[in-house]
Amino acid sequence: MQDAFTAPGRFWRGNLHTHSTRSDGVLSPEEVCRRYREEGYDFLALTDHFIGAYGYPLVDTRPFRTAGFTTLLGAELHSGAMANGELWHILAVGLPLDFAPGNAPSFQPVPDMETGPQIARRARDAGAFVAVAHPQWSGLTLADARSIEAAHAVEIYNHGCYAGCDRGDGFGINDLLLSEGRKLNLIATDDAHFSEPDHFGGWVMVKAAENEPDALLTALKAGHYFSSQGPELRGIQITDKSVEVECSAAVSVIVQGQGLAAKAVHGLSMTRASVTIGGVDRFERSPWLRVTVVDAAGRRAWSNPYWR
Repeated sequence: MQDAFTAPGRFWRGNLHTHSTRSDGVLSPEEVCRRYREEGYDFLALTDHFIGAYGYPLVDTRPFRTAGFTTLLGAELHSGAMANGELWHILAVGLPLDFAPGNAPSFQPVPDMETGPQIARRARDAGAFVAVAHPQWSGLTLADARSIEAAHAVEIYNHGCYAGCDRGDGFGINDLLLSEGRKLNLIATDDAHFSEPDHFGGWVMVKAAENEPDALLTALKAGHYFSSQGPELRGIQITDKSVEVECSAAVSVIVQGQGLAAKAVHGLSMTRASVTIGGVDRFERSPWLRVTVVDAAGRRAWSNPYWR
C-alpha cells in the first residue's frame, strides 16, 4: 500500500485553514494569498466562516493562483450544537462554489438547522476533504467526535489555537478514535486570522504529481501527506521488529500506538532512527502506529497512522 513516501510525485507545502476579511480575518483574500505565496507555500485553502452573519462566504480564490502557487476552495462550516452547546466547526476543503448554505445565521444554534454530522456528510458528498477542527479549543467530547463519520481527518495541531489560548492540539480525541478503529488521518494547520501570531506555524506536506487542486485533493483524501511545524519526514518503513524513520535533523523520534504503546529514540542531529517494537506486548496489540519527529527547537512533524 502506498504512503506519502512511496506515492508518485513530490511534496507540496500548504495550509488548509485560513481566514480573511470575508469573515473574521483582518486581511483581504488577495493579501492572505500573497503572504502565503511569498512565504514559500505551494498552496492555500481560504476557509472563511460559512455563516449568515458573513453572507455564507465561499471565496473564489482562483484569480490569485500563479504558475507556482495554487488555491483550494473551501470553508469552515458551522451547524448544529456540540454537547457543550457551541456550534460545530468543521473544515471542508475542495467545496464547489455552489455549495448550498444551511440555516446558520450566527455562531449560536437555532432550531431546524442541520446537525454537525449532516453538514459534514453533505460536504464530503460534494467532493470536499473534511476535517474535525481544533478539538481541544472546541471542547469536543469523544461522543461529539464519533458522530462526524464523514471526516477524513482530525486537526491535531492548530497554530492559532496554540497562539491564542494554548489549546492547539487534538491528539487525545484523534488517538481514541484510532483505537476504536476509525481510519482517520491527521492535519496541522494555521487557522490564521492575522490578528495575532497565528500564521506560518503548522502545515501539511502533500505528495502529488502536480501542484493543482484535483491532484492535491486526491492525495489528501488518500493520506499521502505528513504534517509539520518545521521538520521533514522522508521515509518510514515498518516491520515486525522495528520502525525505520528517515527525517531532517532531529533530537527525538517517537513511535506511538494504541493505549500505552509508545517508544522513543533520542540523539543529536539524527537523520535516521530505528525504533524497536518487536517483542513489545503493547505494540504487538496495537493495530496502528504513527511517528512523531522533534527537532532541536522543539518543533514537530507527524506522520499519518499506519494500520498493521
